[in-house]
Amino acid sequence: MKKYDIAAYVWPAYTGKENRTRMFWSEGIGEWQTVKNSAPKENGYHWTRQPLWGYRDEADPEVMEQQIDEATKHGVNVFIYDWYWYDGRPFLENCLNDGFLKAKNRDKMKFYLMWANHDANNCWNLDLSDDFGGTVIWKGAVSRAELENVVHRVINNYFLQPNYYTIDGCPVFMIYDVNNLIKGLGGIENTVEAIAYFREQTKLAGFPDLHLQFTLWSEGAVNLSGFDSNMVGSTKDIVRLLGADSVTQYQFVHFVKIDRDYNEILESVAKEWKRIDADYDIPYFPHISCGWDNNPRFKKFRPGIIKNNTPEAIEKAMRMAKEYLDAHPDRTPLVVVNSWNEWTETSYLQPDNLYGYGYLEAIKKVFSDS
Repeated sequence: MKKYDIAAYVWPAYTGKENRTRMFWSEGIGEWQTVKNSAPKENGYHWTRQPLWGYRDEADPEVMEQQIDEATKHGVNVFIYDWYWYDGRPFLENCLNDGFLKAKNRDKMKFYLMWANHDANNCWNLDLSDDFGGTVIWKGAVSRAELENVVHRVINNYFLQPNYYTIDGCPVFMIYDVNNLIKGLGGIENTVEAIAYFREQTKLAGFPDLHLQFTLWSEGAVNLSGFDSNMVGSTKDIVRLLGADSVTQYQFVHFVKIDRDYNEILESVAKEWKRIDADYDIPYFPHISCGWDNNPRFKKFRPGIIKNNTPEAIEKAMRMAKEYLDAHPDRTPLVVVNSWNEWTETSYLQPDNLYGYGYLEAIKKVFSDS
């Protein structure tokens, strides 16, 4: 019986334990503040989603024990934690360090990191988000010296964890904004040398190698998320030059027109997968997004909303991903999902007041026999 790895991104901002988050969410509950305080907009639009599990602190190991149980029961067996490094130190590690890694049942669930190395601006602050513009609070680009600090922290604190996700024994590490990485390191050649250093240190830690995964941006990428520092992203030439081991994506909004019906979007997604197969000679792991609507983060209405992203539509998307992997039996059967808990982007698997456990049940239906 074939086993599939269903990996969901985790946005680790649903806690008040990180002091630097108070500049964005003063109530001390992280971005739950934005979720629970959503208000009608000038055009009458009102986002009214609510979590069935409540506004719980995801840096609490007991909370994460319950979430791990529910995730794995429905087929989600990998969490991809968004991981940040700003101003010379990590940011938003609490949910991973204090919640997930201290959960008694953590061994039921694998995890790996996606380095969210985009710039940070006022998009997280509801009072300032509509005018976030060119305001940069922290830069996501790092120097070579900082990169080495990142490498050692990641290897020592995470790669060596017994439930860190590997492919062929190699720890998987995803980089979100490849252009920003190159920018900070001072060009392609310096980036190639820095990646070689990362691989060397990973091998010295006892692994066969590093599995370097890039978040892929298409040539027609757009920026509707409010964060991304570069809109063109990693082309096939950059991927080849930097020696990536695989590629995937973070959100449908980055590569397809989203202001339409979910089923229409899936047609465009299938075409994008076909294009990637033709253009790239390294494995692509199929990506599925549950939706898109980031109006909770803004006071003014934001156009660009995925419509009819029902559990039935998500089930169709999951079957499409399964069929893609079955047609590529030479690669690890990994599906990457946005996301476990991106509430303020309306792309999550956690149960809500609209569909209940519908999204999780959709995954279970598709992969239950596996």
